[in-house]
Amino acid sequence: MQFQLGSGFLDACVLAVVAQEDTYGYSLTQRIKGVFDISESTLYPVLRRLQKEACLSTYDKPFQGRNRRYYRVTDTGIGRLEDYRRDWQIYKNQIDLFLDGGESHE
Repeated sequence: MQFQLGSGFLDACVLAVVAQEDTYGYSLTQRIKGVFDISESTLYPVLRRLQKEACLSTYDKPFQGRNRRYYRVTDTGIGRLEDYRRDWQIYKNQIDLFLDGGESHE
């Protein structure tokens, strides 16, 4: 079964990967594609948006005669990731409760 991956969820995934270590776009997309069925063309707009929102910064590093653009999470991005993690726990707990036959009273 496939669940829809919304933009907030993709933002959280990108921030979680980049928070572990600086990475370049292709490597990032391969890591996320290893878990979710998603195209590279879907992730590059996410990277641009997160950069525009000051959650990511970039720098270039030479690789085999050309520059490779690396992404680094900013303090703003770390704060946003913490918000996503907190919201995800609440959402996950509500879904688990519902799927297990309980009711949410929030």
